Amino acid sequence: MKSSALIETREWLAVQRWLLPILVLIGFGLAFAIPEYGLFNKYVQLVMMYVGINIILAASLNLVNGYMGEFSLAHAGFMAIGAYTSALLTMRVLPVAEYPGLFPLAVLAGGLMAAVFGLIVAVPSFKTRGDYLALITLAFLMIVKSLIENIDAIGGPRGIPGIRKLTTLPWVFFWVVVSLWVIRNFVYSKYGRGVLSIREDEIASELMSVNTRRVKFLAFMLSSFFAGIAGGLFAHVLQFISPRVFDIIKSTDILIMVYLGGIASIGGSILGATVYTVLLELLRPSTFGALLSWLPDMLFDPLNEYFIRHLGVWRMVIMPLALVLVMIFWPRGMMGLREFRWFIPKRDLDAHQHQHHAERENPHDPSHRP
Repeated sequence: MKSSALIETREWLAVQRWLLPILVLIGFGLAFAIPEYGLFNKYVQLVMMYVGINIILAASLNLVNGYMGEFSLAHAGFMAIGAYTSALLTMRVLPVAEYPGLFPLAVLAGGLMAAVFGLIVAVPSFKTRGDYLALITLAFLMIVKSLIENIDAIGGPRGIPGIRKLTTLPWVFFWVVVSLWVIRNFVYSKYGRGVLSIREDEIASELMSVNTRRVKFLAFMLSSFFAGIAGGLFAHVLQFISPRVFDIIKSTDILIMVYLGGIASIGGSILGATVYTVLLELLRPSTFGALLSWLPDMLFDPLNEYFIRHLGVWRMVIMPLALVLVMIFWPRGMMGLREFRWFIPKRDLDAHQHQHHAERENPHDPSHRP
């Protein structure tokens, strides 16, 4: 009885699409209210900003690795380009100290610069796929990291310290909403259909008059653009960036978020980024110790001596191991190839429901089979 009521409630909520803009407005209100009235401490607010930045990263990478079926390892490189571009603009060009409203221009410039470099990665994808494209994108990441390390004008291997903290919770929420809205509209546009057809069969897509080159250009540029946006936000919340921050480990983190949440799913990207970021923070020795501080000393002391103190090392082993286990036992992730109904356009949802009803009425009719 309870399960049927829960299903009915879920079905009712799924069709109430008018709730989504209301929830977005409530989210904006909370994004302003939380720091203004101190509803959560500074650490929780920082984690919330990291969650938002990681949602942008996971959703943008999912566009290439999930919807298009490619395998890119260059996302940390695009993030680095956006971070360095926006940081240099706010420190040396734009007078953000007098006019903080110029900060979005710096973030946008970081995204545009990353999108330009996304063209470089899109070109090899015309002739290579799978493991070969993964190697090319990995080489691109290493090239970006090496170039930054050898340019003293932008800090070289020392990085850029003293970046002004301009990233706030409202700005993060704003860019999360924009990125998810743009990616969702792209996925359900005619170019998004082309992206999905490339994942299934690129040769058949070309035979069906899909301009695969244009589609790949748009997908790679859009993905790298939002990676650059996330990099700009990240630089101005961390207040320090260096080439070591944007290495293969960072790309691996983003991959874990994508495959944990599920490929080809915007909702999966949200869930994967949220779960991974929160788990990573919980596995910090200080956070984990604080959560278990209520235990008696006779239990807490040995636990702290032999386990909690070493979490700083083991958490970087646990999370990649989680990716391996997810790929083996849960290859589609939490929401692989599925989507929240609120993200699906009404015309697509109505068409799917019409086909489902037709199949139920005439289960032996071959015209209703996919």
